[in-house]
Amino acid sequence: MKILSVNAGSSSLKFNCIELPIGKELISGYFEKIGLSDSFYSIKINGEKVKKQAKISDHSEAIKYLIEELFNNNIIKSLDEIDGVGHRVVHGGDKYSKSILIDDDVIKAIEELSPLAPLHNPANIVGIKAFREAMPNTPMVGVFDTAFHQTMKEKEYLYPVPREWYNDYSVRKYGFHGTSHRYITKKVKEMLGKDNVNIISCHIGSGGSIACIKDGISIDTTMGFSPNSGIMMGTRCGDIDYSMIPYIMKNAHLSIEEVDTALNKKSGLLAISEEYSDHRDIEEEMAKGNQKCVLANDMYIDRIVSYIAKYYVKLEGNIDALVFTAGLGENAREFRENILNKLQCLGIFVDSEKNNQIASYLDLHEGLISSPESKVPVYVIPTNEELMIALDTQELISK
Repeated sequence: MKILSVNAGSSSLKFNCIELPIGKELISGYFEKIGLSDSFYSIKINGEKVKKQAKISDHSEAIKYLIEELFNNNIIKSLDEIDGVGHRVVHGGDKYSKSILIDDDVIKAIEELSPLAPLHNPANIVGIKAFREAMPNTPMVGVFDTAFHQTMKEKEYLYPVPREWYNDYSVRKYGFHGTSHRYITKKVKEMLGKDNVNIISCHIGSGGSIACIKDGISIDTTMGFSPNSGIMMGTRCGDIDYSMIPYIMKNAHLSIEEVDTALNKKSGLLAISEEYSDHRDIEEEMAKGNQKCVLANDMYIDRIVSYIAKYYVKLEGNIDALVFTAGLGENAREFRENILNKLQCLGIFVDSEKNNQIASYLDLHEGLISSPESKVPVYVIPTNEELMIALDTQELISK
């Protein structure tokens, strides 16, 4: 069975073609700057990446190039060989707690949820409609970033704000990165051979969230109404005191749109370092003695540690695995060690030698990095949201 996993943005389109049940990635690609004069795309196959210039006026045209690449690279001989297309959809509100076959009613529901994710859901819909037009006989599946966290209880997802905000406007904690946290949960279950696993899952990349997972389901997570809350990130501020918003609007004469842009795209590591949003750049500058980058790194670590400690207490110390995943979690070895060293008071200890052996660019991509005396096993596990999307798609279309 061949499944396309798709993630459509407003001017981009990522895809992976995955063969199941073996889970082999046959080809992947990324279309960028769709609708702009300098649009292009890249294709990765057999470990080799090729960049191609192309005039891509809209998502439908991107899909034409995508299909052409599938044929030219001998991935398929007929479109009938694509058994299903799984679409990442950012926001399912509290309507969708699991993935679902897409029909007209589902598209309408995703459109109605767009005010909760105005930058993402409309783009996801564009991708869905374009694929439905190009492949009308192929079943489509929606996989929602928010779905995994819909198991949270009211005491976790409600905010202590006027109740009508929730009743009338759906203001609540939703949580994001759910597909990644669900994949990590699946992997830990397989590794340990048990279903009722308790996990603290740390998805740390340019965006980041931490999930508290009890008996295999999400009971809390750091991202909330939007992906901006929780820990600080590359360009997002994370948790802040709301009172600064009207204050800075009044005194700096900023509009609410300008403040929103600042908190989402000009904050986090970028704001504290005053130059760098990528942690790899932060690390390079720290080695040169850049104190602003040292401060940014220290703040980042402290906020991650605070949430791990909070979830340690929430799980009453009964934890099967603390997991690091995503770009930074999988690769930043010194960063991981610094986090774990601050958790020694909880009985969590890192094995420096094991930790230094694991990164996606090394021979060893995953494994245990805690020492034998650690009360909590600590793992590095690469996430695979595309495979999770493909597996959901396979399950639904098989029914």
